[in-house]
Amino acid sequence: MREAQVVSEQELSLLAGLASTRSIRRYTEDPIPDDDLNTILFSATRAPTGSNRQDFRFLVLRDGAVAAEAKALLGKAFREGWGQKRAGDGYDKGTGAADDSPKARTARAMQQFVDNFELTPVVVLPCVQVRHGGIQDGASIYPAVQNMLLAARALGYGGVLTGWHRLVEDELRQLTGIPEEFAIAGVVPLGRPQGNHGPVRRRPMAELVFDDTWEGQAPWANDPPGTRFAGRAPNKIN
Repeated sequence: MREAQVVSEQELSLLAGLASTRSIRRYTEDPIPDDDLNTILFSATRAPTGSNRQDFRFLVLRDGAVAAEAKALLGKAFREGWGQKRAGDGYDKGTGAADDSPKARTARAMQQFVDNFELTPVVVLPCVQVRHGGIQDGASIYPAVQNMLLAARALGYGGVLTGWHRLVEDELRQLTGIPEEFAIAGVVPLGRPQGNHGPVRRRPMAELVFDDTWEGQAPWANDPPGTRFAGRAPNKIN
């Protein structure tokens, strides 16, 4: 494993990683070597947790017999989940009918993602022991997931946090042996991107950051020069 405290000049700076870590859903079939996977998961385990209990656990699905069965189960759930979202959010209507529209491009990328889910090199199930329920338990697992995605980005990989496992959660638990006292907080596919990371597009800070009161203007919150922006998520049927 790479030394925990040593960062080479070639590795990505933290701020650059934060500004350029995209949700990656298209992967090559290249495996993630053990050393890189170890570094990614080590980074995840360094995240803070409530009372420093370290209540998180990470089940990594790679090439074993159980992993293949679990990926097949998840692939079926992801295709069903995307099918429901594609229809419900009107991805094929309005601007989505134009092949070159953002909605159409998103729909194609998502379809490729779910159709090829079983080929994902690594799938991580981040789990957290249930103590309070709801958002309090999430505070002890989602920082670790972000650490994982940033570490993957730094090493030339990519991933995305997803939640369609809920459609097959009971079967997934039975197959993998995850105990009931641990919540499956999501599914994180990981692999080498077919495309590229790069500066992400988000809404302007003025729409997202308030000062003193809700929707209070924050004159100090300014996007860096050259920032590219995205609009809101697609509305249904638009």
